[in-house]
Amino acid sequence: MSSQRKLISFIATSLDGYIATKNESLDWLFKVEGEDDNGYSDFYETVDTILMGRKTYDWILNQETEDFPYNKECFVFSRSVNGENKNVKFVNEDIVDFTNKLKNEEGKNIWIVGGGELLHPFIKEKLVDEIILTVAPTLIGTGISLFKEDNYQLELSLKGTRRFNQFVELHYEVQK
Repeated sequence: MSSQRKLISFIATSLDGYIATKNESLDWLFKVEGEDDNGYSDFYETVDTILMGRKTYDWILNQETEDFPYNKECFVFSRSVNGENKNVKFVNEDIVDFTNKLKNEEGKNIWIVGGGELLHPFIKEKLVDEIILTVAPTLIGTGISLFKEDNYQLELSLKGTRRFNQFVELHYEVQK
């Protein structure tokens, strides 16, 4: 049997664990001095499929003034929208079944974009294989937390660290 594709969370967070302010602003993130694109391009080359929730998709559409930023196969989990458009396919299927089907297909890694709402069931169901977390040296005090509070535990093993000027990337592998 061939090895499965990996599902990877690649995301930035404040030092106190928030991915955005309460009003969904990322201004705090862009104030931090990084290095080039902080490893994004290298990571992006390792994936060919992107998963995101409807909230993240809508946020991207509201923030982007140019074209849709991803030119890879992109699935959006949505309870209310079906079908597809030129950028994404909308999915209203069981997350576990859909993800396991994708992981068993040939291809590169799968990136789960965004956090909180969609990331939570992936973590709780132990579908995430790696977490690449870029930490900004900023405390924002309150906001949208990367990880939701719930009754679960996930053991991780540190694969490596990298520094991008003021950012630190922590690369973890999920212990199955």
